[in-house]
Amino acid sequence: MADVLTSALAVRSGPGWLTRIDPRYRIVAVVVFALICVALSSLAALVAAMAVALGLMVAARLPAGPTLKRMAAVDGFILFLLVMLPFTTPGETLFTVAGFEASREGLLHAIEIALTANAVILSLMALVGTLEPVVLGHALHALKVPERLVHLMMFTIRYLSVLHEEYLRMRAAMKARGFRPSTSLHTLRSFGYLVGMMLVRAIERSERIMAAMKCRGFAGRFPMLEQFSAGPRDRAFAVGFAVLMLALIAIGWVDVAY
Repeated sequence: MADVLTSALAVRSGPGWLTRIDPRYRIVAVVVFALICVALSSLAALVAAMAVALGLMVAARLPAGPTLKRMAAVDGFILFLLVMLPFTTPGETLFTVAGFEASREGLLHAIEIALTANAVILSLMALVGTLEPVVLGHALHALKVPERLVHLMMFTIRYLSVLHEEYLRMRAAMKARGFRPSTSLHTLRSFGYLVGMMLVRAIERSERIMAAMKCRGFAGRFPMLEQFSAGPRDRAFAVGFAVLMLALIAIGWVDVAY
């Protein structure tokens, strides 16, 4: 299902012990971890949070090479911000590049943002990215997430690759008719038609899918394929993770206070 989305957001793991934890606990854990990381302003606490995220990666047995490569791809979206922060934040000058002064406060702020982003991304890959999309949807439903949001997510995961294949077919048809992109009004118009046709075909496909589902008795709810039940291992994980989160908060508080 939806190889495009899963390959972009997650890396399949081996049978690490973390992958055997109840999905509901893992979803709650990653949400709590992300909120704490965003709230932390201490460099020491963020380094510790990054260490926790690396530990989760090891526990999930994520392959280091592909995982770090995907993290680097995500970092590309904030790279410009990280580079510019030292030169746009006032403070003590550390060095000068082409007449532009880089401040110590801006550099520290950039490091904090990089640590926060990478810790959250890595924990998301380890805790949630190792879940099958259907299992993730059922776990969200069990956590009382609105059904419509769960359905929207599951349909998006299921049909994103289908729409990608449709896009590739339409691009191939454009090339077969001699289309070559350039900086011209014709190119902009052609891409506009492409986006419009993608929307039209997506709407037509959604109507056919809905009709087919109604013919099969769909009444607005998906049957649960499995019932989640927490065991001693899941509760031990919850307690251990809570202790780690309290430790991160304590490190941040002590570092800021002193």
